[in-house]
Amino acid sequence: MPLEAFLVLAAALFSVGLYGALSQQSIVMLMMGLELMINGLIVAGGAFWYFLAPGSADGQVLVLVAVTVMALEMAMGFAVVTALFRAREVDMTDDARDLKG
Repeated sequence: MPLEAFLVLAAALFSVGLYGALSQQSIVMLMMGLELMINGLIVAGGAFWYFLAPGSADGQVLVLVAVTVMALEMAMGFAVVTALFRAREVDMTDDARDLKG
């Protein structure tokens, strides 16, 4: 599979994630859009690493670490959103903005 196919996939993931992050008001949907954007970056980074240094497994390890960190970050984000919803029944970004200060 050529590098261009991976880059098109990465650009598509990033574009769909960007649209989702900018168009949604739900905090959960916003987080899903951000996750898609990060996935696009991971695909592009892993593809570049594979095509630049195919003999080493460093790129695979980096992608595995990035996916693990991303999963932990999303789990913590969903925990915060769940706690916020249980405490104040806030599930939209506009309502959460009023909580600062």
